[in-house]
Amino acid sequence: STRSIGSYAKGCLAGAVPLPLDGPHWQVMRLSRNRNWGTPELVHYIEQFSSDVAQDGWSGLLVGDMSQPRGGPMPTGHASHQIGLDVDIWYVPMPDHTLTRDERETKSAVSLLMTGRLSVDPAKWSVLDARLLKRAASYPDVARIFVSAAIKKQLCESAGADRAWLRKLRPWWGHDDHFHVRLECPPGMAGCEAQAPVGPGDGCGAELDY
Repeated sequence: STRSIGSYAKGCLAGAVPLPLDGPHWQVMRLSRNRNWGTPELVHYIEQFSSDVAQDGWSGLLVGDMSQPRGGPMPTGHASHQIGLDVDIWYVPMPDHTLTRDERETKSAVSLLMTGRLSVDPAKWSVLDARLLKRAASYPDVARIFVSAAIKKQLCESAGADRAWLRKLRPWWGHDDHFHVRLECPPGMAGCEAQAPVGPGDGCGAELDY
């Protein structure tokens, strides 16, 4: 049976299931890494999220790292992603053709930031990016979404009155060309160590300034 054992950055994974490499609204990148594994809850999230964003006008998801088949620490790239509840999603929309294995290894994610990394590039950022992140945060089993501080700043300035979803978006370095979705521990799963819940408010004040 599936079990997430330990914490997001110190644990392992039993009974993992693979996300299919291609779906109606997603394609998995960097196949050589063999990191398209997770809990059934994570696979279901990606399937549901990709279907929903297609209705929002996003052509589909390019899926980066999830977890390894047995979880645990990866040789490169992450401290977390160890218990099958994390996934990286690129800001590049899925193209209108099935990418070859070579394209999936060589195609690059694209940073949305200006030089200096303190603000988004208006030539790359659009309302669709904001809509994508809002949709990603809308599911009750999402614990956190890690984004660049500059992207969080942009959302804080443009979100308007509907701001409750912003609290799940946490500013974290290195997330300018993708965002990192983290799910809650599945209910009743013994041995899965959850993080403390995010605090109240939208996270757009002093903590973002810092």
